[in-house]
Amino acid sequence: MRQPSSIYLVLDMQNDLVHADGPNGKTPMGEQVRERQLVAKTAKAIAKARAAGIAVGFVRVGFSEGYPECPQGSPVFSAAQQNGLFKLGGWGTEIHPELEQKPGDLQVVKHRVSPFYSTTLEVQLRARNVQRIYCSGVSTQAVVQATVRDGHDRDYEMIVLEDLCAAHSAQEHANSMQSIGRFCKVEVSDAVVFAHP
Repeated sequence: MRQPSSIYLVLDMQNDLVHADGPNGKTPMGEQVRERQLVAKTAKAIAKARAAGIAVGFVRVGFSEGYPECPQGSPVFSAAQQNGLFKLGGWGTEIHPELEQKPGDLQVVKHRVSPFYSTTLEVQLRARNVQRIYCSGVSTQAVVQATVRDGHDRDYEMIVLEDLCAAHSAQEHANSMQSIGRFCKVEVSDAVVFAHP
């Protein structure tokens, strides 16, 4: 039987959301991403996970031409179509260039907040016998919260790298971390020891 394994999921670290030249670059979220040095520190965490023999996965939000998967009434996503965000095949849905991807990395495209909703994430995790998920990304109150709660309810051990997450303000980030603290372990990237269960 295969040994249980771990994965580090990098959540929504795509150009539309975290690149300084992207649409979010000049927003409060962009300021938090820069202030917290999210991109550089996430790149270090990816390298650290790989060195420990831990799989790495990248989650991104994206929609096909014409936005057929986009929920029209959603307060989160309805603006995406109006502003031309999250177009699959374009620069905006590419993972930030400073975050190294390698062949064999888990890749998930999602059309909602949670990476578990109507995606291949769970089947890919089961195929790798993943039992522990390390995760980080943007935004704390959206994809990070959803990943932690959904992962917890699917019986994964959830570990959030708190310093590699950001929201639209430091307060919103702190509130979000407080609300998911019961569903996960909270670590910081410098101190975390990536390991299999």
